[in-house]
Formats: sequence, structure tokens, C-alpha cells
Amino acid sequence: MIPDAASPRAYRGVSPDERRAKRREKLIAAAIAVYGERGYRNATVKAVCEAAGLTERYFYESFENSEALLVTSFNAVTYAVFDEIKAAARTAGRGRVARARAMLGAYFGALQRDPASARVFLVEIRGVSREVARAFDAALRAIGDEVARKLGPPGSKPDELLQAGVVGGVMHIALRWVDAGYQPPLAEVTETALRLAMALARPIK
Repeated sequence: MIPDAASPRAYRGVSPDERRAKRREKLIAAAIAVYGERGYRNATVKAVCEAAGLTERYFYESFENSEALLVTSFNAVTYAVFDEIKAAARTAGRGRVARARAMLGAYFGALQRDPASARVFLVEIRGVSREVARAFDAALRAIGDEVARKLGPPGSKPDELLQAGVVGGVMHIALRWVDAGYQPPLAEVTETALRLAMALARPIK
């Protein structure tokens, strides 16, 4: 049987789709590093491609433009941190204070561990465009919903405005903390943010 000449061919056992996915992953990792070092507005497609070890034609294979890569990079950072927060909540026990402290410790710890990701998460995503703002808002809503489920009184009606205020406030604390060189220490900033986060645990009278 003669193979179809138009069909995709594997190279060293790796299919074209797998190679494309790996190139996409390289571009995302490179973007986080480049944006974290010099900022999104000072980064070019060429700089990201050079950091990824790829030519620019591979960039446009996966992304329409730089904004699309920024959104993807932001989501990659955000939901990786989100997974850490949820894992911390699962291992913290049933007490709401313990869960809140564990979740906040995981959040601030992740930002401190990877400053480039922290910059993408807190700084570079802001004020770029409406599309980017929508991605930011969607992430805040997802995080707010999860935090409220873990901390809110059983059977309570979600207060979306309060959730937005708490999540936004914690992020602002994080931004000031990062700008201050990760001072005060992790345990102290966690306790500061805990005082705000526990607003979600109080029943509305």
C-alpha cells in the first residue's frame, strides 16, 4: 500500500501535532521569561522566538499576535498557581481559617518562587486591551468562586462583589509585596492578607 503523500508524517516517532504542541509550550515558557525580564510592552515577537529557540514562522503557527500570546501566558501562570491554591486547601483540613491561611501561603509562595511569572500575573496583564482585560476578569471570577466555596459559610448565597473585592485586594497586597522585594516575610504577608480574606467567611446579617 502506498502512503498518501499529503498525510502528515511522524518525525522520529513524533507526530506533527505533537511537535506543534511542543513548539507552543516553548513559546509560552519563553514569553513568561521575556515578559518577566523586560515587560510585555518592551518585548517583541522576535525576542520571544529567540528565547524559545524558534523562528518567527512558528510563532504565527500557534498565535495570531502578541496579545494572544500574552493572554495564553497569563492563563498558564494563573491556572498553575490556582492549582497550587486548590491543592493547599485540600490538605489544610476543614477549618476555614486553616484553609484560608494555606491557600494564601500557596499563592504568595508561588509568586515569590517565580518572579517572572509573578510579573506576568500582576503587572503585564493590566491595561493592554479589552480582550486581555476580559481574560484577567475571567481569572478573577474563577478564583473568587473557588475561594468563596472554600471559605464561605455553608449554604450562603455568593456575594460576587465581595468576592471581587477580596480577590482584588489580595492581589493588590501581592503587588505591593513584590514591589517591596518580597518583604515583609512570607508568613507575615500571609497573615495580613488573611485578615482580608476572612471577610468571605463571615455570614451576612
